[in-house]
Amino acid sequence: MQQLFQEFLNHIKIERNLTPNTIAAYKNDLTRFYYFLKEQHIMMPKTITVQIIREYINTLAELGLSETSLARNISTLRSFHGYLLDENYIDDNPTEFIQAPKLTMKLPQILDVEEIELLLQQIDLADPKGIRDYALMETLYSTGVRVSELISIKQNDLFLEEHLIRVFGKGNKERIVPFGKKAHHAISRYIAEVRTSLAQKRKSKDRLFLNLRGMPISRMGVWKIIRQYVQMAGIKKTVSPHVFRHSFATHLLEGGANLRAVQEMLGHSDISTTQIYTHLDKDFIIQQHKEFHPRWK
Repeated sequence: MQQLFQEFLNHIKIERNLTPNTIAAYKNDLTRFYYFLKEQHIMMPKTITVQIIREYINTLAELGLSETSLARNISTLRSFHGYLLDENYIDDNPTEFIQAPKLTMKLPQILDVEEIELLLQQIDLADPKGIRDYALMETLYSTGVRVSELISIKQNDLFLEEHLIRVFGKGNKERIVPFGKKAHHAISRYIAEVRTSLAQKRKSKDRLFLNLRGMPISRMGVWKIIRQYVQMAGIKKTVSPHVFRHSFATHLLEGGANLRAVQEMLGHSDISTTQIYTHLDKDFIIQQHKEFHPRWK
């Protein structure tokens, strides 16, 4: 079984080009499943039955795993057994009729437009650090990118005149995201007045956003910047970089933007939503962003 698990992990790494974090999650799920099978003295894939899978899922539930974690484990087992079936290691997929738990929908935390403005008003634009922080937060809000995507943006991913940024999301999937006039002004000023003086040829790696030592800013660095201004603004909500992403999408949709255009900008990769996508013309997406995002006005 261990060899089959490793074959599957190699398959999803090479053939499906999944992110290291996703592959690590698969590995953790399969390792847990392996020890469960070992306790049951089951070491051949053809002896794994629907009942065994159900017992395993019930065991995880009794251990207190959340509905989200249970759903992810079931998804992992489905993918693994689907691979075994494709490779003729098994004749039937025992996960075919296993139902994932119904997830309780939780509304994401967002900031309203006034709170975004209040946050940005806390930044001292007479200070080079403030100029950088302002550009960073404007970019987060104006593009809806994930923090991992933000810190990976390079200078050659930026098309200032076209108001576009090239982003590499989950699975190294490329997309183009528009940004508004205020983000354009903030980024332009940061590059001209601050980044040029911070940049160090070898350390900076052409990344757009740098820390004060001239190195690419880290995920934790972005969290600290946001937390600082949230405290200064007296906002009581728990605000993470992802809250800017939720706010971006919510404000566009509340303004009347086309749902599919927003999905395209966000770069969703979940199969249950991407199956309903159709290709959208870049000019249409830019127009939707320009018409409905508050930072164009």
